[in-house]
Amino acid sequence: MRVPYNRVVTRSAAGSARSALAVLTASVGTAGLAAAAARPGLLAMVDQHAAAVRDSLGGDRRPLTVAALAGYAEGVRSAALEHGWQPPADLDWSEPDWLRLRLLAVCALARSLDPRHLA
Repeated sequence: MRVPYNRVVTRSAAGSARSALAVLTASVGTAGLAAAAARPGLLAMVDQHAAAVRDSLGGDRRPLTVAALAGYAEGVRSAALEHGWQPPADLDWSEPDWLRLRLLAVCALARSLDPRHLA
């Protein structure tokens, strides 16, 4: 059976997006979402960032996708690195910076789309 080229590319792009979100979840999401579950203030900040991400991606006009979330996270991270941001050595969630909160919000949104991202 032959699969049209555009369907192969689409599957590959979706797989790449899932993989990028899985890496993000492993590095930020798992510990961050566990900390947010235990700390209402942190959870509120993550919720605010998630609303801003949804807004940025037009989530009120069209459904969020794994690809859109992965692209957003990569864009935010790349811009931060270009401006001299360095990933912290530890994941202390007592005073997270804007970038970690934004990336954690992407993880939370990805989990709402597909819980397997946090498996």
